[in-house]
Amino acid sequence: MDSQGDGSLTPSGYMPRVVDSLVSASLEANPIVVVEGAKGCGKTWTGMHHAQSQVLLADTPGARMQAETLPRRVLDGPRPRLVDEWAMVPSIWDAAKHVVDEGRDNGCFILTGSSRPADDITRHSGAGRVGRIRMRPMSLVESGESTGEVSLGSLFDGDPCDTGEPAVSIPDLAESLCRGGWPRNLGRSTFAAQEHLDGYLDEMARVEVPGNGTRHDPRRVHRLLTSLARNVSTPASLSTLATDVAGEPPLSWPTTASYMDELERLFLVEDLPAWVTRTRSKAKLRKAPKRHFVDPSLAVALLGADPDRLLDDLETMGLLFESLVIRDLRVYAAANRAEVYHYKNSYEHELDAVVERRDGRWIAIEVKLGLSQVEEAADSLAQACRSIDAGKRGSPAKKLVITGHGYSYERDDGVSVVPITALGP
Repeated sequence: MDSQGDGSLTPSGYMPRVVDSLVSASLEANPIVVVEGAKGCGKTWTGMHHAQSQVLLADTPGARMQAETLPRRVLDGPRPRLVDEWAMVPSIWDAAKHVVDEGRDNGCFILTGSSRPADDITRHSGAGRVGRIRMRPMSLVESGESTGEVSLGSLFDGDPCDTGEPAVSIPDLAESLCRGGWPRNLGRSTFAAQEHLDGYLDEMARVEVPGNGTRHDPRRVHRLLTSLARNVSTPASLSTLATDVAGEPPLSWPTTASYMDELERLFLVEDLPAWVTRTRSKAKLRKAPKRHFVDPSLAVALLGADPDRLLDDLETMGLLFESLVIRDLRVYAAANRAEVYHYKNSYEHELDAVVERRDGRWIAIEVKLGLSQVEEAADSLAQACRSIDAGKRGSPAKKLVITGHGYSYERDDGVSVVPITALGP
């Protein structure tokens, strides 16, 4: 994978990320590049990889104090200059904006953040100056668990799939689900990785999620997170989540909505929106989003599962596997200027994922952990695609079944089968 970074600060052991190409392109086109994502997904190292100088506000109290009084001073240095966790000092934003307005040069600053500012200041004053990039935990191709032989970009071009069977097995995928795509967990034992994730979630519930007008209770936040884990890859409503959260005091609908907003602001949850299109019949679209964490390992940790438990409960593992596939599709789709959705209508025709490019081309996807389910998935793809008005959307560039293992191949009915361990950007 070409990392495309030319910074002088690349950390030793840096593993190239799919997002590197997006950062390089955005630096060429914009004065300021904002890289946002959950804590621990690798933003700082990626920023360093592309930077010529840096200031790390979270790790340097002196720099943070200076930024609060003289924000322009911390922006001085060779460019691109990385300002890590810039939202700790929101005045950095206006200072950076004024600096780039004076020079009009591109590639000045890389600002990383693990949360959106409460007042969403960057969306009010960044027009024409800012490239915004969403970074997620590592996909399987980035962690070395996918060969990447089948490119998502090539599927948009209708290219055929034909690869050997990757070495990764279903038990290996259970390990991946438990460890997640967090760079610091690579090489760790499953136990150590889950211990880290337990602490990560406790800290988020205890410190990072404010009450937002209600009495802050970390236990209620944790209960909501656990409910989301039980409902991963489903369109559970806020009312369902509030009802599902047992305990005293009960979690009200407004409090549930408030906490969900905070979890989204921290990039911990990333719901999958419904694909809006016209149907050929009178079927109505189901527009509820599907619930997903930014990485399925968070759901695994909240459920208290380990690889053996997942392998003993393949139904639950199948839902978590679907969430892993959505994570990877989002990473690969971003590199192809595409977005990921799900589709369902009132006749129960559905697609686990729809990946749509800006030019209108789209891929219809069903996700199945086991090979015995491929036939069922192919039938579901055919029914769902027939229900979509091709006159408005065109036919899919590919009808794709993503599996947990096996070979990549083309079926006689035009459906492509690809294991997630062979897919890449």
